[in-house]
Amino acid sequence: MRKLVLAISMLAFAGSAAFADPIKDRQALMKERGKLAGQLSKVVKGEEDFDAAAVLTTLKSLQANAERFDAETLFPAGSDKGDTTAAPKIWEDMAGFKAVGDKLVTDVKAAVASPPADADALKAQLNKIGGDCGTCHQTYRIKKG
Repeated sequence: MRKLVLAISMLAFAGSAAFADPIKDRQALMKERGKLAGQLSKVVKGEEDFDAAAVLTTLKSLQANAERFDAETLFPAGSDKGDTTAAPKIWEDMAGFKAVGDKLVTDVKAAVASPPADADALKAQLNKIGGDCGTCHQTYRIKKG
C-alpha cells in the first residue's frame, strides 16, 4: 500500500511540474537573485557592517540560486509570450545565453571558494558577478518602458 501511495504521489508531483509556469518560475528565481545581490550591495555601500560569516552565507545562497538556473526549463520555446521581458535573442542564441549563465555560476563559485576578507574584496567580487548580470540583461532582456 505504501508503495502505491508513494508511486501516486510521485506521479502527481511529476504532473504538476510539467504544468509549471516557466515565466513565473524564472521571474521568481531572478527576484531571489536580485534580493541576494542587494544584500551584498548594502555591505559594499557601507549601509550594513561587513560580517564575513553573513557574507559567505549570502554568497552560498547566490551560488545555489545560480546553479538552479536551467535555460531550457526556464525558457522553453513559446515562453517568450506573456508577461515577460525576455528578449527574442535568448531563443536565437541559446548557446550564448547558457554561456552567460555558466560564467555567473563560475564567478559565484570562485567568490564562495575564496570568501572576501573585507568590504573592498567583496566589492571586487560583486563587480565581477554584477558584470555577468549586466551582460545578460543588456543582451537577453527587453528594457521596460
